[in-house]
Amino acid sequence: MTLPKDFIGKYQAILGDNSDDFLASLQHEAVPAFRLNPLKKVQQSFPDAIPHTPWGHYGKISGKSIAHVTGLVYSQEPAAQMVGQVAAPTKGMKVLDLAAAPGGKTTHLLSYLDNTGLLISNDISKKRSKILAENVERFGARNVVVTNETPQRLAKVFQDYFDLIVLDAPCSGEGMFRKDADAIQYWHQDYPAQCADLQKEILREAITMLAPAGRLIYSTCTWAPEENEDIISWLLEQYADLSLLPVEKMNGMVDGIDMPETARMYPHRFKGEGQFIAHLHDRRPALKKPLKVKSPRSNLTQEQKRLWQEFANRLLNIELTGILQTFGDELYCLPKGLPDLSGLKIARNGLHLGTFKKKRFEPSFALGVALTSDQVTQTVSLDDQQFRTYVSGNTLTLDTPVTNGWYQILAGGNGLGFAKVVGSTLKNSYPKGLRVQGRM
Repeated sequence: MTLPKDFIGKYQAILGDNSDDFLASLQHEAVPAFRLNPLKKVQQSFPDAIPHTPWGHYGKISGKSIAHVTGLVYSQEPAAQMVGQVAAPTKGMKVLDLAAAPGGKTTHLLSYLDNTGLLISNDISKKRSKILAENVERFGARNVVVTNETPQRLAKVFQDYFDLIVLDAPCSGEGMFRKDADAIQYWHQDYPAQCADLQKEILREAITMLAPAGRLIYSTCTWAPEENEDIISWLLEQYADLSLLPVEKMNGMVDGIDMPETARMYPHRFKGEGQFIAHLHDRRPALKKPLKVKSPRSNLTQEQKRLWQEFANRLLNIELTGILQTFGDELYCLPKGLPDLSGLKIARNGLHLGTFKKKRFEPSFALGVALTSDQVTQTVSLDDQQFRTYVSGNTLTLDTPVTNGWYQILAGGNGLGFAKVVGSTLKNSYPKGLRVQGRM
């Protein structure tokens, strides 16, 4: 790749004797990696684990594989995986991923939460928020709401609310040069300073949403000090209650520039792309009582309650906790502790359970993905050939007929939604927009 002269000169000045190794590393191939999803069942081995990570592995996963399609794996390069690992929310936390698309950090946070607490996953772009919602659905978490909002509008709803906020801020993208050649094209000498202005604007709103004693993870995929250490210095000057917590260095991570509590990842030292991470703590005393929020209430009719309960009693081995709400004929389960979101744009309103039709309830694809096989009373497991047939949109003929009704479809031990069986025919309910065509 051809790097901008201003970029080369800048990092020669910053890195000194290490600049040759750094600049040479940018000519190498990007390092692919993925994470295993602890919400799913693992029935195969995955080699080449990333050291000191609970779920990370080097390597590529095909988007047409059973592991990817069922949400068992999520592709995410190694440096980006460090952000979620530094955040490491504990179970029950209220968490905000403020600039979340396409979903790598959100799904990593959900891995730690383990279907407890609440995650608001937001992206300001309508198009990107749809991709985010699709990735969250495939991951199979039940405690997440995807919003498509500005930080300003979110801040009006979530004042002093979140125990943990993760902001992987929009940035100049220097750390992605090896993965995205376009990032080089729009880089110019003043671009990092322009990005820093936007980062400060977002952070002003983020701070108002952080609960007393809460934590803020700030990260970028750039090496520009203007967007990294300078932003943290500005935060500490503007907000006296904030203090830095040290980021543990592993796998070749190094201290930030004149700020050893923070961490930098350079590709000549760290096997991955570029990243900066800072971990901040709000020193205000924690509230003795949780904030009172006006939570949404269930709006189901008696008939809808009956239809849902009949389905749940017959098919589920788990009682789903949350607030049941209908939007039109669609039934959702919203996480507990959620304030009223009626004024916000929602891309995924909790877990979509299914659809009420005339005198019956039909389960959703999302529900069949979110539940494990031991949480469902009726399942049908597909072999590799049946999986390829099913995800391409075709019906299947079962070797052994089963009782008519709804079944969770499994591949590799993990859910592919629900489908109806009539006699020996398994009808295809795999969403058209997700169907996999061609060789697998």
